[in-house]
Amino acid sequence: MLAKQLTVFIENRTGRLCEVLNVLKQNNVNILSLSLADTTEYGLLRLIVDQPALGKEKLSENGFSSLLSEVSIIKIPHKAGSLQELLKAIEEGGVNIEYMYGLSIEGEEAYVVLKASDAEKIETIFSAYEITTVTDEHLRGLN
Repeated sequence: MLAKQLTVFIENRTGRLCEVLNVLKQNNVNILSLSLADTTEYGLLRLIVDQPALGKEKLSENGFSSLLSEVSIIKIPHKAGSLQELLKAIEEGGVNIEYMYGLSIEGEEAYVVLKASDAEKIETIFSAYEITTVTDEHLRGLN
């Protein structure tokens, strides 16, 4: 199962990140996880939020370039080696991971967000290895 990720392209200048977060705050869009990568001129802010479509709509209304994409959010045991076992299964399936970051949710499991080169193939891998993924609906119940 796939979830929606909100990606925002922002200029790399003082205060711009705060402006993005303010738009989300004003519209009651809760951030569950984020990753910010930058270059000299711009930043790429990836967000898992409780209302991705609303977040994108409100950011667009406020002049921010954003997009929604599908990512996998995987629940793994919170123990040493769990992430490596997940990555080994993906590698054996021949799928490349384009990027990955952690998702902070209370509980006994850990969560990671990943974007794979082949979404269909990775879903097959998850099914074969009985890897649990979560959806946007599941995430809304956690915040």
